[in-house]
Amino acid sequence: MIKVSLLFFGALLAFVFAGAASAQTNGNAVAESTDAPIVIVLSWDGMRHDYPDRGELPALSRMATEGVRAKRLTPVFPSSTFPGHVSMATGTYPDRHGIVDNVFIDSERGRYAYSGDASWIEAEPLWIASERQGVKTATYFWVGSETDWRGQGTSYRMAPFDGDRPESEKVDQILAWLSLPESERPRLIMSYWAGADSVGHDHGPDSDRVVSQVEAQDAQLGRLLGGIDELGLWPRTTLIVVSDHGMAPWTEVLELNGALRSAGVDGVAVGAAVVQVHLNAPVPDDEMRGTLEDILEAVPDAQILKGDALPENYRMQHETRTGDWVLILPPPYGATRSTGMELWLMRAATWAGKEFGMHGYDPALDDMGGIFLAMGRGVPHTPLGDVHQIDLPATVARLLDIDPPGDSEGASIW
Repeated sequence: MIKVSLLFFGALLAFVFAGAASAQTNGNAVAESTDAPIVIVLSWDGMRHDYPDRGELPALSRMATEGVRAKRLTPVFPSSTFPGHVSMATGTYPDRHGIVDNVFIDSERGRYAYSGDASWIEAEPLWIASERQGVKTATYFWVGSETDWRGQGTSYRMAPFDGDRPESEKVDQILAWLSLPESERPRLIMSYWAGADSVGHDHGPDSDRVVSQVEAQDAQLGRLLGGIDELGLWPRTTLIVVSDHGMAPWTEVLELNGALRSAGVDGVAVGAAVVQVHLNAPVPDDEMRGTLEDILEAVPDAQILKGDALPENYRMQHETRTGDWVLILPPPYGATRSTGMELWLMRAATWAGKEFGMHGYDPALDDMGGIFLAMGRGVPHTPLGDVHQIDLPATVARLLDIDPPGDSEGASIW
């Protein structure tokens, strides 16, 4: 009996010490998880790089003071919403991720127009890369996040897109996600905000309405900052605010499909600042170029390029999604889908001195530059010059201590 008792006592001690070691290990794991980094990325549509200097914007000012503000964020080409957002998600260019404009024609799949279907995206998005590496992710209307990508989705997703959804509801949801228990809380949150895009298009970038809209966006950003304050999450949280493009004055309204029909060309033109012409019937190159030159005769510095011979630095030539001809317009020119009375009213408004807004132009143009601000964990307090959209995923990945998306070509901004 004594021998058996000693064996039992020894086994009991071993069990106790093993349990203590396990508890210590689990305690460390809990400590590590509660310190695990969180990254929130907000995209404000159509926020030109100089808009934060207009109006009373305490939330953006706080981010710039306590964190960092880049001089300018350079978009991809064309500098439009859908290519830009997908580049900021994949870390690569339209020729690789496949979203070559807001509207385009794929010779195999047909027409793409402001689609939230992720199957059009040909490069891995950041939210998929993070989930693949064990980081719970939440997306709120980011372009391409509304459906699964190649059978993979995110832990939390708001869909379908609703352009009337106020930013106040987005802030409420982001704070609700941040308030979840540790095991359920997403550590990457990506959200699209209206920014100043619509009002910039309708009234021009210099309109006072742009200032009012940005002030309203800033008020909701302030609510988000205050919510993170109350949750005490700043030691582990990085907040990044970016935009997809800037905005330039648009005063010369072109309707190119009507011009093509008048010239007897059987084809369709899609796009605004970058216009892709898809021919339904072949036209000899010299004849087609002459026709396009006649149509754009009054547009100085317009480029007329063969779709299969675009300059490599544009990074938008795609095997099935680039037109037979590509027209690159300079500001203040832009093409419109409007016809009939709507087109007449737009032109009459510009003749009367009204200014609209347009983007999609050469990313190097000053007016096309967007914003980049960051605050919180891991953010340097040294000035940043120009940064590039494709570097956003690598920056977020570094902050989360994961690998960037599989097709990313960017580098961490710091």
